[in-house]
Amino acid sequence: MEIFNHNSNIHFLRIRVFSAAVAIVLVVASVVLLATKGLNYGLDFTGGVSLVVEYAQPVQTGDVRDALDKGGLENPVVQSVGGSRQVSIRLQPTKEMLDAKGQVNLDKVAGVVMHALQATRSDAALKSRSSVSAEVGAELKSDGMVAAVFVILGIMAYLWIRFERRFAIAAVLTEVHDTLVTLGILALVQREFDMTELASVLAVIGYSINDKVVVFDRIRELFRLARKAEPEEILNRSINSTLSRTIITSLFTGITMAALYFYGGQAVHGFAITMLIGIVVGTLSSIFVASPILLWLGVSKKDLMPVTKENPELARRP
Repeated sequence: MEIFNHNSNIHFLRIRVFSAAVAIVLVVASVVLLATKGLNYGLDFTGGVSLVVEYAQPVQTGDVRDALDKGGLENPVVQSVGGSRQVSIRLQPTKEMLDAKGQVNLDKVAGVVMHALQATRSDAALKSRSSVSAEVGAELKSDGMVAAVFVILGIMAYLWIRFERRFAIAAVLTEVHDTLVTLGILALVQREFDMTELASVLAVIGYSINDKVVVFDRIRELFRLARKAEPEEILNRSINSTLSRTIITSLFTGITMAALYFYGGQAVHGFAITMLIGIVVGTLSSIFVASPILLWLGVSKKDLMPVTKENPELARRP
């Protein structure tokens, strides 16, 4: 199945200066947005109150969310727990939920929440309640950043071993680009960023490198098959020959994420949207950014050919 002819010759590298300039502008803009507006961290990172409510009859999370909204409780996170009769509710405490010292009063929280829920469903009963401190949220935030860094470093080590250092450098630069631009868009629209979005960003890093490995593998194959082709020609042919595969994979993954958004419920909206953003950014960087970086790093046939008795001169490669 092909969208583009396998032997097409679209000259992507001809616009490499323009594509690189756009990539740099997007990265700089993303860094500025993250530094000024920042991410809109959710309860997982800022702390808050968590309650588990049980109903005598099955209940939809959307109905619970609507009841809380009517009760004046903004942006609650509602998820099903262990079936259709229990829900987990997480929210930021309001002024009415604090005691005289400004500390969270769980009795007041439970009273406000249960009053809102029982106004629409009298069979709602509180099962448990707890608070999450901001310190725990800060720890989760730092752990998430460490996880992202380790993922990128692991990818670099893998590509350094499997291909060559120039491929590893190009992959890491494009992964940093994809991650920063995805986070920059989230900062721009101020969508709530919680553990689900963090998991999605890590998934974006892994998904994005998949496209690049396919292109890199094709580059290595064509370098070994071609006798006198120039690096720019090899890189361009590699992008063209994998273009259909890249577009089709991204298209069907995007369709899956769209279905997850429309039919998966509120709990997975953030994951689906972040993945959709990452898919678009990662696909474009695989086509327009990764190969120009390789070309500027000076990748050549000598970097990918094994040293043998027939070609000992490759041992003297830089």
